[in-house]
Amino acid sequence: MLDETTLEQRLVTLERAVADLQGKSQSQSTSENWLEKLIGSVSDQAAFIKSLEYGRAFRQADQPVVQGNQEL
Repeated sequence: MLDETTLEQRLVTLERAVADLQGKSQSQSTSENWLEKLIGSVSDQAAFIKSLEYGRAFRQADQPVVQGNQEL
């Protein structure tokens, strides 16, 4: 079992961590539009289009193959 001094130290550490996290979350403005931050973030359009193609192929590969009225 932990002694009282160790528990106090751990509690102080946790309180500091919580205070830091609260400060970080409050410093970020929630009124900013997330879409405006995202627009223009892709610098290589060809790579972006290729990644979309990979995602589409991956999703389609997961679909059952249908021939006639039967799934294979």
